[in-house]
Amino acid sequence: MTYIERPGTVDLTGTWALTDVGGEHACDISLPGEDGITALVRAGHLPEPYRGRNEYECRWVCERDWIATRRFTHDGSDVDLVLSEVDTIAEVRIDGRPVGEMRNAFAAHRIPLGPLEAGEHEIAIRFRSPVEAGREVAEGLPFPVPQTKNCPIPFGNLIRKPHCDYGWDWNIALATFGVYGRVALEPAGTPRIDTIRVWQQHRDGAVAVTVAVGAAHAEGESVEIALCGSTAEGVVVDGRAEARLIVEAPDLWWPAGQGAQPLHDLTVTVRGVTATRRIGLRSVELVSAPDAAGRSFGFRVNGRDVFAKGANWIPADALAGRITRDGVRDLLQSAVDANMNMIRVWGGGRYEPDWFYDLCDELGLMVWQDLMFACSLYPSTPDFLSQVADEVAEQVARIQHHACLALWCGDNELVGALTWYDESRADRDRYLVSYDRLNHTIEQALTEADPRANWWPSSPSPGPMSFGDAWHDDSSGDMHFWSVWHENRDFEHYHDVQPRFCSEFGFQSYPSMEVIRTFAGPEDWNIGAPVFESHQKNEGGNERIAATMFRYFRWPERFEDFVWLSQVQQAMAIKTAVTSWRALRPHCMGTLYWQLNDTWPVCSWSSLDHGGVWKVLHHHARHFYAPKTVIAKPKDGQVQLVAVNDDPDAAEFSVTAWALSLDGSIREIATGRAEVGGDASVLAEIDRSALKEGEVLSFGWTAGAAKGGDIYAPRPWKTYDLPDPKARMEVEETDGTFTLALTAEAMAFYLTAEADVPGRWSDNAIHLGPGHTARLTFTPRDPGARPDFTLRHLHSATMAGRRHDT
Repeated sequence: MTYIERPGTVDLTGTWALTDVGGEHACDISLPGEDGITALVRAGHLPEPYRGRNEYECRWVCERDWIATRRFTHDGSDVDLVLSEVDTIAEVRIDGRPVGEMRNAFAAHRIPLGPLEAGEHEIAIRFRSPVEAGREVAEGLPFPVPQTKNCPIPFGNLIRKPHCDYGWDWNIALATFGVYGRVALEPAGTPRIDTIRVWQQHRDGAVAVTVAVGAAHAEGESVEIALCGSTAEGVVVDGRAEARLIVEAPDLWWPAGQGAQPLHDLTVTVRGVTATRRIGLRSVELVSAPDAAGRSFGFRVNGRDVFAKGANWIPADALAGRITRDGVRDLLQSAVDANMNMIRVWGGGRYEPDWFYDLCDELGLMVWQDLMFACSLYPSTPDFLSQVADEVAEQVARIQHHACLALWCGDNELVGALTWYDESRADRDRYLVSYDRLNHTIEQALTEADPRANWWPSSPSPGPMSFGDAWHDDSSGDMHFWSVWHENRDFEHYHDVQPRFCSEFGFQSYPSMEVIRTFAGPEDWNIGAPVFESHQKNEGGNERIAATMFRYFRWPERFEDFVWLSQVQQAMAIKTAVTSWRALRPHCMGTLYWQLNDTWPVCSWSSLDHGGVWKVLHHHARHFYAPKTVIAKPKDGQVQLVAVNDDPDAAEFSVTAWALSLDGSIREIATGRAEVGGDASVLAEIDRSALKEGEVLSFGWTAGAAKGGDIYAPRPWKTYDLPDPKARMEVEETDGTFTLALTAEAMAFYLTAEADVPGRWSDNAIHLGPGHTARLTFTPRDPGARPDFTLRHLHSATMAGRRHDT
């Protein structure tokens, strides 16, 4: 929520006193903003939970009630207490008198206090144990409502709190508490602007903008709307006013890679109170209709079909008090820098704050917004559904004006969850009806708050009122495809499906060594060590990484090589999927891999480490998500070279393919040329028999000013006798940025430069042969850092235990 500090407001932001109800632990906590775990760590009552196996020494916190208090001075006027993002089950007292209860972390609260006596007062917030509060809810339900096994802390599905706080297969389980939005006293009975909703209708080179304003204590007052030099007026009736204005020749907002992201100030004024929203002028349509294959799914922006390229977003940190705007901006900027144009805010986390969507507006990142329900069954009692309806109405009204918002989705994987639990398998009708009541409540609240919203009932889903298997049916709607990871299928299985839009798929890797050093000492550098296993939350994850590595590579002997190779194979997996499905355009119109970021240092599916350092996958994403590219796609004993063009204008592509020997020598085997518009186009087809023993396919392409190249290995890398490329580097520094000039005497595959300090590489994990020099730049996060560099490649990591460091 965007707040306006009005005259007479008492902001209660600052230092509060925190204690558990038994009085055993006491410290300061900064509210709003800090969570209880972070405060207790800072005060020395808890060890750092991300280090070693300390998580288990911190989990007791969620089993107790905690009280935060502070004193304030008031002038005796009539006031309201305003709170938001209170996590979660809490009671508020003023001078020992109960004044309100909170039950939903996703809801804001305004509590009339009446006149307070002039002088000093005490406010206390008692945070109930989410475990005990959840148990009480469970005991009052008419039938059991199971929670995902991802959560070691129980009852997370019964309380409106970020579900992943209870643990997930990539998250620490702490279920902390706090206030992350606002705590303030505001004058009662004075005019205020509560909501601003915006609708746009684009036609004939102009846009009609309709603004609906929710205003309190302003009945009969005039409301003035101003945007792009145009103004309009309305009158407040029953707490609501509406006005409409026209913007001629609008400067349109586009997703990243499709155009610019101009934003305009929309101001709303009523009786001296002014509120501002930054909006982009654009139209976004969800295109989903029956067709010959099944049912399409894609996005049309300003009349242009846009292939969605991106990843899934989870909270930026497991502890909300550690999330910063600068840290989130860095993660989102990394998404754009890797040529992404969409992120999916996943339904087991939190609705992000206003500034998050502001950043997405500025960066051109479309947002697929899940409602906050994931992977479990949920109650459908009147009380629970009432909470949900209020939550959805509030969040839609808060977010819907943002240019980035492309879609509201009812939940994550709740249809599939009907088949995951003994209770629902034994009585599917009961649980299906219960789910339908929840889903209908969400849809109804959403459409009442925003009748023009793009709505999708669930992810994955074949379509409205369809409860089919969207994990294995690729004909309709959006798909989650997890067979490669969860069923231990080979990467080539990605070619066997043809999704219309794949909104989840992923493959794990280990975090980078600099991140591993933050939670494990050298004595724990073993994937079977208890510390390392405590940072792997997916059951069977370590075994799956190792089994896949044995399938594709010769076994690395050093732990650091094992970690790096896990990132290489993760990049191979996701690249195989994305390129295969981009080559299906327009049948497929989007890929959002799981996942962009991490909540703490952990083995996971992310392409960005906790802290934002790019893994190998993220470097490769910058290439496989490039606006123009050529893809190697195996089919029926051949390798097709397929051109893909996301730009609005057609481009002339040309490609040359070579058979590449491991020593770096090449021979030309194919060429191709075609004009390519919105549909993918095959430029050349190469029979696999054209490649001799010990050769891989190499190709280079141009399309106007754009150019690139890649390799395709038709067999697992372990079958190739890789020579030592004798890779070398020369390092130069200019104004704190380091440039590495890399050379090799034979083919160096996945040549990766590593630094011993955090920072950003211009590129990495490249293929380099003799006669070429690659220049990579590195910018340390700390401008004064003096990094040491290491080179790593397939030969050094996997060939007979020999390793070449420079």
